[in-house]
Amino acid sequence: MLRALIFDVDGTLAETEELHRRAFNDTFAAQGLGWEWDQPTYRELLRVTGGKERIAHYLTDHLGVAADHHDIPDLHRAKTDRFTELMSKGEITLRPGILRLIEAGRNAGLKLAIATTTSRPNIEALIRATMGQPADQVFDAIAAGDEVDAKKPAPDVYLLALERLGVAAPEAVALEDSLNGLASARAAGLACVVSPATYTQGDAFPPDAVLIDGFDQITDIDALRALLVRETA
Repeated sequence: MLRALIFDVDGTLAETEELHRRAFNDTFAAQGLGWEWDQPTYRELLRVTGGKERIAHYLTDHLGVAADHHDIPDLHRAKTDRFTELMSKGEITLRPGILRLIEAGRNAGLKLAIATTTSRPNIEALIRATMGQPADQVFDAIAAGDEVDAKKPAPDVYLLALERLGVAAPEAVALEDSLNGLASARAAGLACVVSPATYTQGDAFPPDAVLIDGFDQITDIDALRALLVRETA
């Protein structure tokens, strides 16, 4: 029995990655670092989950310097502030079909949750910018990347979301956009529907993954159930 929907954030609720890239670059410029992440570089960096982890990876693998060469937490806080500022100006929208799916889940009596590698301030900024209300008024549980030991593709954040919802893995379905997200959901025992976003179109999804072009293909909860049944038959 389906009792809950659990949403990823970046790439799933909204196409946020270009805005993240802009916020990173604006922050690097403001601090006089001389770094510029173009789209190919950022696509490669997205294989590393977590903003602080991406900065550390960039330092070690692209610049050849130790990760402690910069104050990464401080740099990431500045980036988060810039990202929040950009979203507050209305420079982000939900992906087509997401709001209808959230409303359909609520109308069907399902619990709603977020399970993401991003931080709570980013979640709050996105929900306020796109829905005009605090995140905890939309979702019954929120599990953020800075609340767990290991980020996706580890299952930790989904397990935390399930715990906070009070439901078992077979009673929930994850909505994702990436291979790391799919792996995380499956490791937590969840069924998962994936709609690739701009930066995850090239992910090597397994042949048994439930893939759709867009979340607007899920018109209601019955359509979601039918999709899961059809793909697992």
